[in-house]
Amino acid sequence: MLISFIRAIILYMALILTVRLMGKRQLGEMEPMEFVVTMLIANLAAVPMQDTAIPLLAGLIPILVVLSIELILSVLIYRSVPMRRFFCGKPVILMENGKLLQDNMKKTRVNPDELTEYLRMQGVTDLTTVQYAILETGGAISVLLYPKYEPACAKDAGVQACSRRLPVTVISGGRLMETNLPLLGKTRSWVQKILQDHNLHLQDVFLLTAEPDGRLYLSVRQEEQK
Repeated sequence: MLISFIRAIILYMALILTVRLMGKRQLGEMEPMEFVVTMLIANLAAVPMQDTAIPLLAGLIPILVVLSIELILSVLIYRSVPMRRFFCGKPVILMENGKLLQDNMKKTRVNPDELTEYLRMQGVTDLTTVQYAILETGGAISVLLYPKYEPACAKDAGVQACSRRLPVTVISGGRLMETNLPLLGKTRSWVQKILQDHNLHLQDVFLLTAEPDGRLYLSVRQEEQK
């Protein structure tokens, strides 16, 4: 039992390391090749994890081989357009100037119901407002409306917008993020004052973030609200 436990931990850590080495892009929408590699590596790890008669090294070597092939192909795909087209394919236009390109939809096996469903998910109900709908290589559909139907931005409305600033986490899960306080130019006493103003203790706070302009976001643990 102990051996199985140790083997499972080693293989699990090997899988985590493999996914990390493959890059963050694999954690989002994957290309077909990346999806196949991920599934293959998972299956390769499952066999030695369940069968202790198989040497652990015999389970790790195929994983490392597949990872090496994936990394080599990634470099080739990055440098070579033909390789990129072969392994990743290319985007396909499904709608152009408000018209459905039925031949392209047939080739990609995207039916009208699927396309209109995705458009509704993007908040588009009037197909005549769509200039382009493009099936990307990762399987997502990009929707580009005619400029006159695009939501107006601050520039179009003549409004002077402030630059965006990322909030800084001050308290997370009841723990004070002391290393983040210098980013705000604040100290522990500032945090204590905020807690006192809201009649809270540190462990009562689920999340507290602050922006450089002083705006706060405070979320209290639910069990404390009951």
